[in-house]
Amino acid sequence: MITRASKYTQLIKTEATRLGFMQCGIAAATELTEDARRLESWLNKNYQGKMSYMERHFDLRIDPRKLVPDAKSVITLLLNYYPEEKQKDEAPKIAKYAWGVDYHFVIREKLHELMSFIHKNIGEVAGRGFVDSAPVLERSWAQQSGLGWVGKNGNLISKQAGSYFFIATLICDLDLEYDNPFSTDHCGTCTRCIEACPTEAIVSPTVIDGSKCISYLTIELKDELLPKELQSKMEGWAFGCDICQDVCPWNRFSKPNTEEHFKPIPQVLNLSIGEWEELTEYSFKQYFKQSPIARTKWKGMMRNIKAIKT
Repeated sequence: MITRASKYTQLIKTEATRLGFMQCGIAAATELTEDARRLESWLNKNYQGKMSYMERHFDLRIDPRKLVPDAKSVITLLLNYYPEEKQKDEAPKIAKYAWGVDYHFVIREKLHELMSFIHKNIGEVAGRGFVDSAPVLERSWAQQSGLGWVGKNGNLISKQAGSYFFIATLICDLDLEYDNPFSTDHCGTCTRCIEACPTEAIVSPTVIDGSKCISYLTIELKDELLPKELQSKMEGWAFGCDICQDVCPWNRFSKPNTEEHFKPIPQVLNLSIGEWEELTEYSFKQYFKQSPIARTKWKGMMRNIKAIKT
């Protein structure tokens, strides 16, 4: 006999696939006790750098029921962003996730469509969708939902798809069938990501000193200058960094995405360092108004370009 929870679960997973998500997993909405301890330890070591927002809303991060009252289920969705194209050798390196339209816009629309589908086909369900912009431990919920494990580089890794994907979360008060947590680690003895990180930001397996991470330095850090001791270790990265993913053996299973919005902005692939230096603030805003690169603003990108050139 098919239960109501089973029927609703299948409906949601089928619709998630139709919307373009590569995987969908579901976990019971409970407090993440172990993750709370790990997060507290991470914050106490000041690995958050100047990301003060990581220190706020601690209780909301570890318990989804405080984000959505009476929450029963946490739905985790993965969206592939791995590109088929390559940057020109002379272009400043930009993390692959930032080559197209800002993923926040893309995923929020998909989450909105998924909630509309649930309301239409299941009924009045209270829920909130999140994508990298609220106090939600996405990777923990992905692991709880059976979608993969947290690798030594701190990224969620899927045996089928590597790690070049976004993680979105939908918390709702609907009873569903829950997937088994992903309980095994498939990094084994591999330490390629740890050895490859030029700033030694991976201090131990799965533990990242965010204040040393190139992604933090080029995006989150708003100082006028990058730390002098790290400038020589940027390895050409001007926005974000993919080093620890590029060297990961599991990413040999990555396949090009099919999301129209993630087609690369031509300037990302083609502009040389010299052309970036000549880019006006007006042109920057025109080229990158819908791009994640807009987060660091023209001034921030000019700082980063100068840092990798020295």
